[in-house]
Amino acid sequence: MKMSWRRVTTGAAAAALGLGLLTGCGSNDDSGASGSAESTSAAASGGDITVFAAASLKGTFTELGEMFETANPGSHVEFSFAGSSDLAAQLDQGASADVFASADTNNMKKVVDAGLVAGTPVNFATNTLTIVTAPGNPKGITSFADLNREGTLVVTCAPQVPCGSATQKVETASGVDLTPVSEESSVTDVLNKVTAGQADAGLVYVTDAAGAGDKVTAVPFLEAAQAVNTYPIAALSASKQPEAAQGFLDLVTGPEGQAVLAKAGFAQP
Repeated sequence: MKMSWRRVTTGAAAAALGLGLLTGCGSNDDSGASGSAESTSAAASGGDITVFAAASLKGTFTELGEMFETANPGSHVEFSFAGSSDLAAQLDQGASADVFASADTNNMKKVVDAGLVAGTPVNFATNTLTIVTAPGNPKGITSFADLNREGTLVVTCAPQVPCGSATQKVETASGVDLTPVSEESSVTDVLNKVTAGQADAGLVYVTDAAGAGDKVTAVPFLEAAQAVNTYPIAALSASKQPEAAQGFLDLVTGPEGQAVLAKAGFAQP
């Protein structure tokens, strides 16, 4: 199946969406037009939805969920955060959800190919890898190649997880093959290994490193630019609350959602 990934549209498209909501238009616009929590209140009020989202989105989506509930009295957003590959597999096996946000386009494609997506996924953010170490960087790691130093315990994401796939791309670009002591099922698991002192270093997204604050020291590296992950979001065809699902998607892709994501360190697609 040929995919058509689209960026968030603004300006006239956003105005058209707002006009449609004001006039009671019942169509489910899949154009990815941006909107705000307030602009979707009428359509989404009272809708309880379940959002499957990549683990790296936990902080931002939790905040956006609260914004959505405040703007839509009576609504509730339930989240399931995990590795994108695990979430895609759960959906394929019949798990019930209304929205899926992946940390890469490959896992979204699996869900689209399974016929589980309503409309067209919208790319809403990008993210890149960084190295995290214990506070103060006691091992003196300054480059990606330093992760292969003898006696350095490194953790990465498993290859099927977006952060693991990105790690493999960096390995190819740099010519450095890592020998991790463990491969985790989500980026948050990698971060937890480092903060718990079970590893000297790990590869996580810049947003995870920022969210960890002084629990880690982040070490940027040039090769990370070779593996930028694009995040798509889509409403799911089996949703029992399609208007509320679209309302949450519009919040994420609209100016309010983009501001929250940018504050956390995500870049625009």
